[in-house]
Amino acid sequence: MAEFAMLPVMGNKLKSLREERNWTHEKAAEEMGVSRSQFIKLERGERRMTMDYINLAAKAFGIRPADVIDDTEEFTVPLMGYIGAGAEIMPDFEQVPPEGLDQIQVPFPLPDEMIALEVRGDSMLPVYKDGHVIVVYRDQKKPITSFYGEDAAVRTTDGRRFLKTIVKGSPVTLMSFNAAPIENVGLEWIGEIFAVLPRSQLRKTSRAGGLQGSLKLG
Repeated sequence: MAEFAMLPVMGNKLKSLREERNWTHEKAAEEMGVSRSQFIKLERGERRMTMDYINLAAKAFGIRPADVIDDTEEFTVPLMGYIGAGAEIMPDFEQVPPEGLDQIQVPFPLPDEMIALEVRGDSMLPVYKDGHVIVVYRDQKKPITSFYGEDAAVRTTDGRRFLKTIVKGSPVTLMSFNAAPIENVGLEWIGEIFAVLPRSQLRKTSRAGGLQGSLKLG
């Protein structure tokens, strides 16, 4: 999983949220559970606003995580279809436009090489819930051996797409947290997971087609 602390600085509403409540920097920092100096740097945009900080601020101010971020900035990632975590996602039924089925707004900037897939099924509970969105690298960057023991999005040689733990086999076995393994699977593509996002923290900003489609990766 990626370290959100590596993400670029983004705008936030900490100053206006603090002033609306007539809170001092000390009070706001105490409510968030951070030091005064940390809060000031976050408020000024001198420290990266990671998802951890966003969630702390949302709890402190009693608002949604999305409302912490400056809404004049929009960060999006293309939603390219479903990924099966128990549910079996079959091969493509129609061509997906390059920009994706939807552009989903996320509360932080992402590199252009990222795509999003919506989880279907419950075989990877409690980490990945049905309806969660995983953000993965569009192109496979590492050899399959680097993924042994890791969770990843995969596309099999027969066109199915899963969210599973990859285990060395003949050639590989796909494991779930609470379902039977899928053995002796050939893989065409492995998508390294960059982030896992609850659907409640996201919203679609445009729609280019129906979610019945899926991207042929690999």
